[in-house]
This record gives sequence, structure tokens and C-alpha cells, in this order.
Amino acid sequence: MAAGGGAPVTFAAHPLIRGEMFMLRKHVAGTSAAIALVLAAVPAVAFAATAGEPPTPYAQARQQAEAAADPDEKLVQALSRDLGITAEQAQERLVNETAAANVEPLFRNALGAAYGGLWVTGPTSTLMVATSDAAKQATIRDLGGTPVLVSQPLAALEAAKARLDQLAKRMPRSVPAWYVDVQANKLVVLAQDPAAARRVVAAGGVDQALVQIQQSGERPVPLYDVRGGDAYYMGGGGRCSVGFAVTKPGSQGGFVTAGHCGTVGQSTSGYNRVAQGTFRGSSFPGNDYAWVEVNSQWTPTRYVNAYSQGLITITGSQQAVPGASVCRSGSTTQYHCGTIQQHNTSVTYPQGTVTGVTRTTVCAEPGDSGGSYFSGSQAQGVTSGGSGNCSSGGTTYYQPVNEILSAYGLSLVASGGPGPTPSPTPTSSNPPGGTWAPWTAYAVGAQVTYGGATYRCLQAHTSQPGWEPPNVPALWQQV
Repeated sequence: MAAGGGAPVTFAAHPLIRGEMFMLRKHVAGTSAAIALVLAAVPAVAFAATAGEPPTPYAQARQQAEAAADPDEKLVQALSRDLGITAEQAQERLVNETAAANVEPLFRNALGAAYGGLWVTGPTSTLMVATSDAAKQATIRDLGGTPVLVSQPLAALEAAKARLDQLAKRMPRSVPAWYVDVQANKLVVLAQDPAAARRVVAAGGVDQALVQIQQSGERPVPLYDVRGGDAYYMGGGGRCSVGFAVTKPGSQGGFVTAGHCGTVGQSTSGYNRVAQGTFRGSSFPGNDYAWVEVNSQWTPTRYVNAYSQGLITITGSQQAVPGASVCRSGSTTQYHCGTIQQHNTSVTYPQGTVTGVTRTTVCAEPGDSGGSYFSGSQAQGVTSGGSGNCSSGGTTYYQPVNEILSAYGLSLVASGGPGPTPSPTPTSSNPPGGTWAPWTAYAVGAQVTYGGATYRCLQAHTSQPGWEPPNVPALWQQV
């Protein structure tokens, strides 16, 4: 089989490729019966009456939101940093925004067909409510909002947008977005070519008095993550798996994978068949490694997709020793574990000999090629080839990742995003795990207790934090 081909091969040791992934109850003088209906649908809260006028429904909603507020300090810091406001303003903003969301149905029902929309503005999110009927401004004030008189009710703008949505297939690519802007009281159409946008609007019979066309250079595209273990497809046919996401100075970054999956210049598409990248380096045989540079739609991350086990966070690439446990993720057989047998192995495939690979007891099948091998949070290598399968078992080889990084001047993506959930700390309400312990060598058949249950070891390995028996069914079976 030629390197990078997509057809399965049948021999004792082979590269693994195959083609084929959710109010307040108060009656306000002058409001309609519809208000009472909305209020009745919202949980009632008792508030002490203050001297003079009773609080408006919005003021009551603010009181309720403030009483329940307990914002995360990091959220407050982020809002302060990114919106250029003080921490106190950020906290008040959060209260006001919660209250605004709670009373939006009240204003909508009270204003009926004259409702023009609701929004918040300013450092602390002042509540603004629009109406197309000047007589309704008093109602807005009675309910606690600041009235804004507009020419068009929200329903008219939403109907116009619905018409444009029906014309979506006729909309040129130079029109990246359209939306109802309640503050502008317009249906806004963003366009690189305003003339083209006007033609579509006119052809669709949309009232141009409702539309505001804005020049825009936006070119939106979907965004996807690069994660180890996910499938990718080669331009010439066949499917392989992502090893680990990497960065490279002056580059968009990408991922490492097996060399036999593709040749330099060959294109790739992601698990979703969206154009993904290009092979920038590939070596096979002799070595079995490659790297793919991705386009701007794809963002390299430090995660490996362990499928049923969730996401594994990779924090480095320290080589594990022989006998250590190692796990693998690939797009055909997904997540499996075993042990490292020997480093620096030479293996001969029909296409030639590959040296310096690591031999393991982890099973793999065609399509898993290039996928992630990791020990704990440490990247180990990318799947090269092997024999057997994940039904009867087998032997699989991986190309060490550090060699790939060195060969191409790459670095692992080992920062950003949350880390793995730590093991719980023993407390009186959270009893210790039992006899299981991390950094311990366990042989096949060994029994341990954890969380009140007994487990039998299925594969010899050295335990690590995060590998508690309930978390790794490939290593432990409850008895």
C-alpha cells in the first residue's frame, strides 16, 4: 500500500489507516389585564413597602436579583477588565441585567402591539424600553423602565427579518449577517457590497424604510477545535486520527500525526469534513511522523478526546518508562489503555522499516493511525501501526512525540482552558478511596477498594492521579 493511502491493509504489522463521526406580583394602575397574567406566571416575592410610592415591578425585580446575587469574583474581574468599569459597577450591572430579563415579558404584554423592544445600556445596564405609541410611555415609567419612542413596533421589524431569512439562499456571500437592532429600531443588514444587499432586499419585497444597510468587512466562518483522537480525512482518500495539537512560530499551528497518513502538500478536512489544513512535513518509512498546519477556522487546544471518558488535558511530554500504563485515543476504536513494553523498537512494515518507535499492549485498528498516546497528562506519541485488533487484543507501536516536535520545531499546546478535575480530597463527608493509591504498580488480577467498592485490575499499569478505578474502566473492573 502506498504511504497515505486509505484502503485497509492486512498483514501482521501494518500502519493503521481506513476510510470512513431557561414576577413579581404587583398591580400597577393604568396597566392592562395582560400584566396581571404575566405577573401571575412569575414567582411572587414579598417586599416591605417603603414610604411614599410602592416600588415598581422592575425595582422589585432588582431587589430580588440583588438578594440572590453571588457573582464569581473572576467574572466580576473579567467584566471590569473588558468593559472598562469598576468592580462595583460590574456587580450592579449583573443585578440589573438579571432583573431586566425577568421583567421583559411584563413590558412586552403591557405594551402589546406597540412594544418596540427592551435593552440595557451604560456602565451599570440602565433599563430602556421602546414603544411606537407615545401614550404608552407612561406605562413604561409605571413599570420601572425608561421609555424610548420609536417609529416601528418590534413585530414589524421581526416580520421583515423573517422575510429576509426566507431569501437566505439568494443572499450573496458579500452579506455576512442581518439582524433586528432594537436600539436603532431597524433591520440591519451588514454588507461588503451594499448595492448587492439593496437588490436582494428590494427583490424580496421588504419595506426598505425598515432596513438599514451597513458597510461591513466581516467574513464570519465556523470555528472548530483541534483535539487529539479526533478523526481527520486526507484529500487523496482515507481517514486517520489527530495526535496532539501543536504551535509553531509564524504559523497558524496544527497537529502531529503519523507520517504514513499523508505526504507534504496533501490537504486535510476535519472530523466534520470541513477544510482543515495541509501536511507541512511527513516522513515514512524510516520514521512515521508528520505535522499538519491548520487554517484559521481551527484552533489548536491542549485536549485529547477520550470519547466516553471526556476530555483529557495534556500538560507536557515527559517520556514514561517501560511498564508504565499508557492510553490511546483514535477515531476508530476510541479510548483504550495498556502498558509500555519497550522503547526504541524497530518494526518492519511492507513499506519499509521504522526505527525508534515504542511497543505497547494497547490495541488499535485501521483509522486510529496518528492518534494520541498519553500517560497521565503527558503526551507520549502518535499511533503508528500494529497487529491484532480491539476484539482479540494486539500489539501497537507509537512514534514518540518528542522526536516529532524536535524534527519540525513544534511545541505542544499545553496551556489554556481548564485542567482535569482533581481527585476529591478525603473529608468526613467524602471518605478516602480505600486501598487504591496513585503511583503504585498493579498487576493483572490485583484487587483494590475505592469508594466502598472492590475492583480487579484488568491491565498491568502504574497508577496516576486521576486514574481512580471508577474513572478508567479499561484498567479496572468492579467486582
